Amino acid sequence: MLRPAILAFAAFLALGHPAAAQDKPNLTVYTYDSFTAEWGPGPALKAGFEASCACTLTYVAAEDGISAFRRVQLEGPTTKADLVVGLDNFIAGDARASGLFAPHGLDLSGLNLPQPWTEADFVPFDYGYFAFVYNKETVPTPPTSFEELIALPESFKIVVMDPRSSTPGLGLVVWIRQAYGDRAPEIWAGLKPHILTMSRGWSEGYGLFLKGEADMVVSYTTSPAFHALTENDTRYAAATFSEGHIAQIEVSGILKSSPNQDLARQFLTYMISAEGQKAIPQTNWMFPVIDLGADLPEAFGAPPAKALPVDEAAVTANRNAWIEEALAAIR
Repeated sequence: MLRPAILAFAAFLALGHPAAAQDKPNLTVYTYDSFTAEWGPGPALKAGFEASCACTLTYVAAEDGISAFRRVQLEGPTTKADLVVGLDNFIAGDARASGLFAPHGLDLSGLNLPQPWTEADFVPFDYGYFAFVYNKETVPTPPTSFEELIALPESFKIVVMDPRSSTPGLGLVVWIRQAYGDRAPEIWAGLKPHILTMSRGWSEGYGLFLKGEADMVVSYTTSPAFHALTENDTRYAAATFSEGHIAQIEVSGILKSSPNQDLARQFLTYMISAEGQKAIPQTNWMFPVIDLGADLPEAFGAPPAKALPVDEAAVTANRNAWIEEALAAIR
């Protein structure tokens, strides 16, 4: 009668497995919802990393990177997050000043970015340039500058995002400031009659544009690649503005309070590896931070010929004032 003994031994092993499972580390990543969506980069990065880390990767999604950071701020040292994925070069200064993040300790000298990266606390994983996206069939001759846009009839409508809750919304504020300096309120006042709505987030705003409710929407130069490659739809394009465009560089940071900092560094290393970066272009629809050569689809095109520099210190010091002057101009 070996069967009862075998079953008893199997039960003993089963009881032992929960303890073993508890020994398997869990890496908790706060990020934004489109990153974790089934069509986003999160699932592929999770599967690839878990295949080699002997760990479990758990995502906790917020509406966007700003929201993920605000949650960490509220939770402080008691946060369950080990890592935040989806901060950017516009809020990195605030994130660093919070004192919540630990140095990453990685060699980033081989990254391919719009500007040299020497940041000790945050690791870039993709980047893109803000632009107004339009439908070539309904807007055959798009404006080529903010001032041309302002000069169009008031019936020409755009969708923008709230800079207090949306990364592209904040990007537009910084873009106009970098291009026009103290004339920024004047540009915002000129845009006011054209603004159909200021949506809370990018997804909502881009959805209104796709429904045909506006002529242009704030997005990225890489957004048309999504339509071309996933929908075989080449109607969409990004307007090139003579003032130039600014780059959003998305970054990740390790929390000082994390008991899994070494594991978090392993994940950051994986994210910027060739395997990890191949998951970025056709899921997050941004440029990779390493040269993928032929693995980057031609539909992405080249970055804008004129890129405006972004002074992170100036953004950190003046962002709230710039946001308020923009909102005041369009109220």
